[in-house]
Amino acid sequence: MTQLPSNENGMTLTATQLDAYLARIGFERPSHLDIRGLSKLHRAHLMTFTWEALDAFMGWPSEITPAAAFAKMVGGRRGGWCYEMNGLFGAALAALGFRVTRLCGGVDREKLGDSAIGNHLTLCVDLDRPYLAEVGVADAIVEPVPLAAGPISQRGFDFSIMPADGGWLRFNNHARGIAKSFDFRPDHSDEAAMAATHGWLMQDPGSPFTNALAVLRHTTDGYIALQNDCLRRVTANSHCEQRITSADQLADTLETVFDLDVPQPGRVWERLNAIGHDKAA
Repeated sequence: MTQLPSNENGMTLTATQLDAYLARIGFERPSHLDIRGLSKLHRAHLMTFTWEALDAFMGWPSEITPAAAFAKMVGGRRGGWCYEMNGLFGAALAALGFRVTRLCGGVDREKLGDSAIGNHLTLCVDLDRPYLAEVGVADAIVEPVPLAAGPISQRGFDFSIMPADGGWLRFNNHARGIAKSFDFRPDHSDEAAMAATHGWLMQDPGSPFTNALAVLRHTTDGYIALQNDCLRRVTANSHCEQRITSADQLADTLETVFDLDVPQPGRVWERLNAIGHDKAA
């Protein structure tokens, strides 16, 4: 297979992988490398792939590389979290010829301080100006936005990018967003920090993902979120909830609502119940 030119971090897809990725999201190669093409790719990725942290919750192996994300998400019918969602998207963009930079960010840095740096991967795409491409927050923007301070509105949800301390920028999620914010800098890439934090998030008992089930998927007007046994459907003007009450219902929800091929979904239900019992004890 012929390797296409890589981005600055050497993370891209082969020609064959790129074709398979585009087929998976139902998209042809854009005729122009511009904001219109980027926006369509961004939305197609989010409408195809589900954000999910099942590997951390279940203790299943996970890697941070785009190649591993490709095998999981394109080769299999799974989703991914920020390292995988943005990692795969950035690799595909680089293979198409976009100028992509992987940025090392921090979710909830406003609360956690600099220890949060590395717990999020986001993307900068240079076109006529720098754009923030972000498919890894799960319930945030569906199209890229200029990488500059100011308000953002998409599908009736309000976001913003604002200056933060230490020269960082802060992306503020909408009012109902699960991740309230993440900080990033256009010049800050740190693969080692992200790899180290990925390991912590995957294995440490203090990780928010090892002790809670989180699965989210965008819809045309909002998103659907499964947090433990609570399934929420959210739009800018509505919010409804229902409880998952059985292993069969959970398996059906993962398959039909989130379009995931999860191995042994009954084990996920067992783990979910075990977590509930532990918290109740």
